[in-house]
Amino acid sequence: MAEMQTLHASFAAKIDAVLNALEMEGHLPAGANRANVTVEPPRDPSHGDLSTNAAMVLAKQAKTNPRALAELIIEHLGREPDITEASIAGPGFINMRLADTAWLRELEAIAALGPDYGRSAMGGGRTVNVEYVSANPTGPMHMGHCRGAVVGDALAGLLEFSGHGVTREYYVNDAGGQVDTLARSAHLRYREALGEDIGGIPEGLYPGDYLKPVGKTLAAKFGDKYASAPEAEWLQLFKKKAVAAMMDMIRADLALLGINHDIFASEAELQAAGKPEDAEKWLREHGYVYDGVLEAPKGKAPPEDWEPVELPLFRSTQFGDDQDRPIKKSDGSWTYFGADLAYHFQKAEKADAMIDIWGADHAGTVKRIKAAVAALTQGADRDVPFDVKLVQMVNLMRDGEPVKMSKRSGNFITIADMVEEVGKDVVRFTMLTRKPEAQMEFDFAKVVEASKDNPVFYLQYAHARIRSTLRKAGVEPSDAHLDRLGEGEFALVREAAQFPRIVEAAARAREPHRIAFFLGELAAAFHSYWNAGNDDPAKRIIQEGDAELTGARLFVAAQVGQVIRNGLGILGVEAVEEM
Repeated sequence: MAEMQTLHASFAAKIDAVLNALEMEGHLPAGANRANVTVEPPRDPSHGDLSTNAAMVLAKQAKTNPRALAELIIEHLGREPDITEASIAGPGFINMRLADTAWLRELEAIAALGPDYGRSAMGGGRTVNVEYVSANPTGPMHMGHCRGAVVGDALAGLLEFSGHGVTREYYVNDAGGQVDTLARSAHLRYREALGEDIGGIPEGLYPGDYLKPVGKTLAAKFGDKYASAPEAEWLQLFKKKAVAAMMDMIRADLALLGINHDIFASEAELQAAGKPEDAEKWLREHGYVYDGVLEAPKGKAPPEDWEPVELPLFRSTQFGDDQDRPIKKSDGSWTYFGADLAYHFQKAEKADAMIDIWGADHAGTVKRIKAAVAALTQGADRDVPFDVKLVQMVNLMRDGEPVKMSKRSGNFITIADMVEEVGKDVVRFTMLTRKPEAQMEFDFAKVVEASKDNPVFYLQYAHARIRSTLRKAGVEPSDAHLDRLGEGEFALVREAAQFPRIVEAAARAREPHRIAFFLGELAAAFHSYWNAGNDDPAKRIIQEGDAELTGARLFVAAQVGQVIRNGLGILGVEAVEEM
């Protein structure tokens, strides 16, 4: 990657240099805390190109008022040739207008860095484990899994682009009662493949046709050996075979979305390796697990079958939970919480930070698992930050009517169905057009609609317009006459130049949808620029008889296209060449 400081980083460094000078002059105390100093565009573009809160943040430490400190900062900024104007706004914000040369350098930076423009070393190579999807291995991937899958994968791409080492992980829940049900369902399909009339699928088993091929494979491998055998003889075997078949199907479904995990961690293997026992031992040694009796359910009389039983309890109340939580059941098996706790203990051994992407229906367990991870990593040699991102379900619509989904009934829209109908890129980008914690509707008709109301089309159309113009121009993009550019082009450059800053902010917040939002704004800016040319021929990119101006405008358009491709690349979406 070419070494080049982008505009926002450059001006942040300039502000830092000014503050160093003020320390040297005695106007600021040595070592003043600058952690909350920002340099970013003002909310109202009419106020300038950049704004800093440095005087507001540091005035108290300097034992002066913000406006007085701002005056000192502006005095130094006046020596910067790239700053044409600096003024104080409100209680002490400093607004700056930049010289055209600063924006032209940024345009050159986009061209020089190409696919690396916006890439950051912010992560410092620290390893982040991102666990996402982790659906029960009992059937194909459906739209209930899709949004979390895309959000997790886009977040992984964002963190890689911002300098982190990323491990993409899928936790295979292959140790619970649901996989026993899967094995019994597969056994039924196995008997069917042998020619038995199985009639209707009994209540409680998985009825989907996706298990028929599994039954045929089992019949081909074992003949009628297990057709009438007692369950104890085939349950574990069929469980293993059925889970393997489901995971092959799940991997294939995810690949259709361009999603490939690095690790598939098995819950069954975790338990067989004694990891929950290891976690319990560690927690007991550090005083976080004790044997105690859970209180009876609050607010009502205890159920008749409730009895006080001594269980190993995790001290989650020490971490803000409303009660301590059992890690084992009364029969000695692990609770979901106990197994999850051990799994995160295992992940923390190889990661500098961990992020889980969960469905919003798991919100109630976030506090306790964060408490457990805090306990498990608190006494370790290093802190392992852990975050849980909740993703709301998607309401799937067709012809204005909701589409019902139920894995148990076998009546659901699979990811494979969705990708076949509208395409991978449409699915991925659409899933990122709203904050993941917000409700979302995915309407089959609207996501392929050729209108500006469809964010996928609007963005791809901007890129396709740029590529088409470059192909048809008959003139090469050139930076030889950028002095010919006008305000319309500079407005585009200012918008595109936000990209490195947006990438870093999105990575810090763990919010890949910010990239999608930014791309929407950049597309809108380009379409506005294009439409100005429709209204006034002098503003069109291609100017007949003026190769210099055409080349300069094409150069700007080419760099806007590059930024769109870079942003889409983070999100795992391909930019189209034509529409």
